[in-house]
Amino acid sequence: MTQAAAAPTSPGKQMLSEQVYARLRDAIMRGDYAPGEALKPQDLAGEHGVSLAVVREALVRAVGDGLADRLHNRGFAVPAFSDQRWQEIAEARRTIEPVVLRMSVERGDVDWEARVRAAHHRLARTPAYAPEESKYYSDAWSEAHRIFHRTLLEGCGNPVLLETFDRMWTASELTRRWSAQRAPNRDFADEHRRLEEAVLARDADTAAATLVRHLTLTATGLTDSAHPETGS
Repeated sequence: MTQAAAAPTSPGKQMLSEQVYARLRDAIMRGDYAPGEALKPQDLAGEHGVSLAVVREALVRAVGDGLADRLHNRGFAVPAFSDQRWQEIAEARRTIEPVVLRMSVERGDVDWEARVRAAHHRLARTPAYAPEESKYYSDAWSEAHRIFHRTLLEGCGNPVLLETFDRMWTASELTRRWSAQRAPNRDFADEHRRLEEAVLARDADTAAATLVRHLTLTATGLTDSAHPETGS
């Protein structure tokens, strides 16, 4: 007698889970939850009017995307602001993204070049802050920023590498949002312009080195923002 296969998730439940995940992600990114704050399934189920099973599915996805931690015997929580955690993410990005960028420079076609130029133009023309939204980077700028960095790498043609980038980006973007109001004075526009120029010039060495410097400055700034009294 064969063992019955596990019942697949129903389309309705999956849709509800995706909706709860999207709302939870946006709330965490907006700073509605403090670093380390508990994410209680029962409270979330009541707030969103869904079952505990739907909420748990959304929370598991949030854990996979670096937006939540699963605590042993203590449920779920927003990640705590930890120097080690964010430096590990930064190290992973500095290790992987320059390699993928080199692949993009070598493999990308003319259509990819056009997308890079368009993504940079959008980023350069989008204000970083919208006072009516919050003290954090505006949603429009954050999305333009993500699209620019992802477009730089899309020339590699490897969806597995791009999925890895997506997960790392989400985790690092959370920290960027938290520390944006204390960000050091940097010329982001110039850094992004140099990235675009090196990529479109098909200069893989300069492009990779520029990206490493860009990511290193971001990691340093996030660490400094966690210790404003010492700057370290």
